[in-house]
Amino acid sequence: MPLHLERVDWTQSPPLAPGDGPIDLDHLQRMTLGDHGLEREVLAMFSTQSARILGELATLPAEATTPAHTLKGSARAIGAFGVADAAAGLETALSTGSDPSQPLAALGAAIAEARAAIELILRRS
Repeated sequence: MPLHLERVDWTQSPPLAPGDGPIDLDHLQRMTLGDHGLEREVLAMFSTQSARILGELATLPAEATTPAHTLKGSARAIGAFGVADAAAGLETALSTGSDPSQPLAALGAAIAEARAAIELILRRS
């Protein structure tokens, strides 16, 4: 039986699971109803907002649960679920009186990762 070989052009595989990166692009697309301009706008706003809120949280003000909660909601809205989870962890630590230093560091790392991804998305769009 002869073996038939033919050339198949390479195509990039989709991610193994939705939301593999710091921004779940499928979620973002659903939330913006596929409006590419709106996606860019909310990503830019989130990048600015997350940096500002992280700066506010660095001093751990008495009312720090409010910006942590705000950030958690904003992150969920755009599909930055790692940021949302880290913000939730900080919110929990603050509300229970636990040491917030590790959750704050985790939030900083999650924000840095999300902002780097957003920068790449905005540059290629």
